[in-house]
Amino acid sequence: MRLSVKALSATTAILAGSALLLIGLGNVGLSGYGTAALEVAASIYPGYHGPGGIGSVVVVTLYATLDGAILGALIAWLYNLFARERGAGAQRFTG
Repeated sequence: MRLSVKALSATTAILAGSALLLIGLGNVGLSGYGTAALEVAASIYPGYHGPGGIGSVVVVTLYATLDGAILGALIAWLYNLFARERGAGAQRFTG
């Protein structure tokens, strides 16, 4: 079975982006909410300087969406690479 690189990439992009969007909006609405998670994001993403206003929420959401898309594509590509090699070897020995 092969994974769709586009589908997994889109799925992880949506999940990562929406997670940080919700954390960022929660931090704007409830002071102090998710501050530790946003500080970790600030240490990872250049140009994002931590919890702030709506502008910083947009920046961290875009970064997380791009990061999620790349990670999802990489995971699907690696899975397909190793599944193909394992499947080819299994066919040789069972035939």
